[in-house]
Amino acid sequence: MDQVDWRILDELQGDARLSFNELSRRVNLSAPSVAERVRKMEAVGVITGYHCQVDPAAAGRPVRAVVVLDCHGPTCILRDPAVRAWPEIQHFYRVTGGGCSVLVVAVPTLADLEELIDRLARYGRPTSSMVLGDLLPWAPILAAGSRPSA
Repeated sequence: MDQVDWRILDELQGDARLSFNELSRRVNLSAPSVAERVRKMEAVGVITGYHCQVDPAAAGRPVRAVVVLDCHGPTCILRDPAVRAWPEIQHFYRVTGGGCSVLVVAVPTLADLEELIDRLARYGRPTSSMVLGDLLPWAPILAAGSRPSA
């Protein structure tokens, strides 16, 4: 990837709904050239999708938590692909360290969080921490050595 690709990614991460015409204007390249570069980045997996960012609290799920699950063997949560479809789970990571996985969850109430933790306990030992504030809800991927724009 060259500097122009990074400029395109920077613009798309700021607003994924930009037209190729507007994107081409912002990066000083023709619209067909921008479109070709975007399609290549999609084809090789640099761009994996275009998403809508949703505020969990505004969508009715104000209670958020990070859950570390310590499990192993045949009952490990990593062996159950159905868990990835649970609507409460926003992020699901396989990790090293104290647990085998980390989940970021969002639910409507504390009672719902308690029920979810009980379901997770079937797989291993969950440890949860409530999210009090979202200090960095999302950050763009920048070129090495780049500084975020202020």
